[in-house]
Amino acid sequence: MFVPVCVECGTRSNPCRCKVVGPTLGFLALAVSALVEWPVGAIVYLFKHEKGRRIMAHPVSVVYPSVSNSIPI
Repeated sequence: MFVPVCVECGTRSNPCRCKVVGPTLGFLALAVSALVEWPVGAIVYLFKHEKGRRIMAHPVSVVYPSVSNSIPI
């Protein structure tokens, strides 16, 4: 089974200046939430365009940054 590994270098949140765990878990959380929110957002978009766009943007704009930034390594 393939597990994606995301590396973010150049951050100042830890001494080694590279993050692996936070971005990787953030990506996995994004994928799981997108499986639910993107189809729901697409259906809502048919009736309320702005609300549908906000629902579809939620995994990228809220879920990934909050999970990635909460783990400093």
